[in-house]
Amino acid sequence: MSRKNNMWSDYYELTKPKVVMLLVFTAVIGMFLAVPVTEDIPWLIILYASVGIGLASASAAAINQVVDQKVDEVMARTKNRPLPQGNMPMRNALIFALAIGVVGLGVLWVLVNQLTAWLTFASLIGYAVVYTMYLKRATPQNIVIGGAAGAAPPVLGWVAVTNSVDPHSLLLFLIIFIWTPPHFWALAIHRRDEYAKVDIPMLPVTHGIEFTRLHVLFYTILLLAVSVLPFATHMSGIFYLGGALALGAGFLFYAIQLMRVEDGKIAMKTFGFSILYLMGIFAFLLIDHYIPLLQTMFS
Repeated sequence: MSRKNNMWSDYYELTKPKVVMLLVFTAVIGMFLAVPVTEDIPWLIILYASVGIGLASASAAAINQVVDQKVDEVMARTKNRPLPQGNMPMRNALIFALAIGVVGLGVLWVLVNQLTAWLTFASLIGYAVVYTMYLKRATPQNIVIGGAAGAAPPVLGWVAVTNSVDPHSLLLFLIIFIWTPPHFWALAIHRRDEYAKVDIPMLPVTHGIEFTRLHVLFYTILLLAVSVLPFATHMSGIFYLGGALALGAGFLFYAIQLMRVEDGKIAMKTFGFSILYLMGIFAFLLIDHYIPLLQTMFS
């Protein structure tokens, strides 16, 4: 592979593409849920909003890597990222991060609506500045407080379509907000020694693994309860409820296994399932939303 191709690959990796794709996925679901099944889907708005939110998320991810370059050099999970490997100057990475952030926010401001642009900007600052530069190193509750930025995309998607913040969009926010701690603490348990080495006060480092396992279980139970709210508020129907309870039971199984089994692989299995959980629960929300339309089409 040529150096030019390697360069573009490095910039791509700088944006944490898998994380960004998950964020955009939840934002797009928020957009579709905001549109009543009796109305036409605003495809152009969905396209522009996806690009804008995606670029802003990528910008926040790249800024995170710029700030954490020294930490990333030490941790096994991150040492192969472009900056620790010396594949690009930090200056270039920062310019790239700021440029795609400006473009993303510009797309939202001009082609979507200003409220979405402002909320996306607040989310970007929340992750890239408040979480990365302060909370991450200030408190073992860093991921709980900082999780608000990662929970914002479905609200941003909803606002992109409606130009208003709907209570139902806040339920989507709440699901991701409660999901984030058990998701990330499972990874932190597996990587405890690495976080300790770089002096980042993740919960397993400051309070121990047993304490963290208990918190994973508590938040998983809380997540199961919160996931019922879309059904309880008539936002979604019985199809979604069945899917949410099944996924919640799976997550709870892993959380209990994490409490009972000393095998370190359980933490990563819990982390892996948590990603499938989030994708699954938003997929159930989308399918449930369009069940009335499908029933009409085939009746």
